Amino acid sequence: MNAADLASLLCSRLCHDLMSPVGALNNGIELMADEQDPEMREKCLELLGESARASANKLKFFRLAFGAAGGFGDSIDTREAQAALEGVFGRERRIELGWIVAGDKLPKGAIKLLLNLALLAGDALVRGGRLDVGAESSDDMLELVIRAEGPRILLDPTLRETLLNGQANGAVEPRAAGAWLAHSLAAEAGGSIQLSDPSAETLLIGAALPLQD
Repeated sequence: MNAADLASLLCSRLCHDLMSPVGALNNGIELMADEQDPEMREKCLELLGESARASANKLKFFRLAFGAAGGFGDSIDTREAQAALEGVFGRERRIELGWIVAGDKLPKGAIKLLLNLALLAGDALVRGGRLDVGAESSDDMLELVIRAEGPRILLDPTLRETLLNGQANGAVEPRAAGAWLAHSLAAEAGGSIQLSDPSAETLLIGAALPLQD
């Protein structure tokens, strides 16, 4: 896959995720234009506010997870990454988020990898649950760990295969673009990704990256 193909797939994912909140914004504006009842107008304003926040949160997340990171030599404040993830899997969602990341900063590429892995694990919690995100430096390695637990976990076999091995049969499906990006980030950093065996209630994703001098 070349850079243009990956950009196209990631843009498709971004558009898909923004369709719902942006559509709700449009519906709210149309309702406001015709509605005269004060109580209904108040509800329309609430809808507009919620949709605007959802759109902004998704854009902040994708800016970090999919945007140009500048390589593993630069770093990002981990609190920014935490806020971006909380914006996607916040209190309004059925997912409880735990953030266990040591240190104030991580390499930008590691942040992108961490967020993409967290997004895949969070999406796998189809009925909600808990998502724990951790990172810790040990010796000359940076270890990333994502743990998803819930009543039903569904990680598509295509995503699993792409995470572990990259492109299958020379092509990547649009829904697997994030998994391919995660695999590529780990490989380019000289690291690897590990996955737990399919389980009914728990999913573990780990990545080990060599620390740069």
